[in-house]
Amino acid sequence: MAKLGKRTRAAREAFAGKEDLSVEEAVTLIKANANAKFDETIEIALNLGVDPRHADQMVRGVVGLPNGTGKSVRVAVFARGPKAEEATAAGADIVGAEDLMEAVQGGKIDFDRCIATPDMMPIVGRLGKVLGPRNLMPNPKVGTVTMDIKDAVEAAKGGQVQFKAEKGGVVHAGIGKLSFDEAKLVENVRAFVGAVSKAKPAGSKGTYMKKIALSSTMGPGVTVEVDNAVTE
Repeated sequence: MAKLGKRTRAAREAFAGKEDLSVEEAVTLIKANANAKFDETIEIALNLGVDPRHADQMVRGVVGLPNGTGKSVRVAVFARGPKAEEATAAGADIVGAEDLMEAVQGGKIDFDRCIATPDMMPIVGRLGKVLGPRNLMPNPKVGTVTMDIKDAVEAAKGGQVQFKAEKGGVVHAGIGKLSFDEAKLVENVRAFVGAVSKAKPAGSKGTYMKKIALSSTMGPGVTVEVDNAVTE
């Protein structure tokens, strides 16, 4: 087993015995003990009382974080004609139709969000096995299948975050950067948790939100008191 460095040991010791903190306490602890040489992402993980294998227990949605994510998002748009021009004008990084489909089929997926106009879905549908596992498949439920291309591209570029319950009912996302002010990180955490709370599916029984944890990219995690994080 590899030996832990002094900074890693110190960080783990700082987190030892601390759990179910307020969002503010958790953010302060994480920022004070992060020691990577890059601007780490602040990550959130929520354990939900759902089984996403059942359609009536799937949790999926989108939220615009009030302070953005701090991440540069590359957006691909499937569109033709005026809508393709609209996508380019709005700042989309990649715009295409059959040519973009062929590029994706060939393994070239250099984008973080995929948007499509409804008429392009017969083409995009062929990429389900490629885009689906990467959570990149356009979906009208999260606003990525739309005729309002301008707003969709600008939202993706402006800090909008998609979320989806994965195996075991876990939802996770990056909600900001270590360099953000503590108050901005707290706002983003509450906005994200609030969106997941509102996305509670009809089939959810018992406790919906079981556990919330925050961490930095390279740091230990700490649990947050659920009631403190959820604001109606």
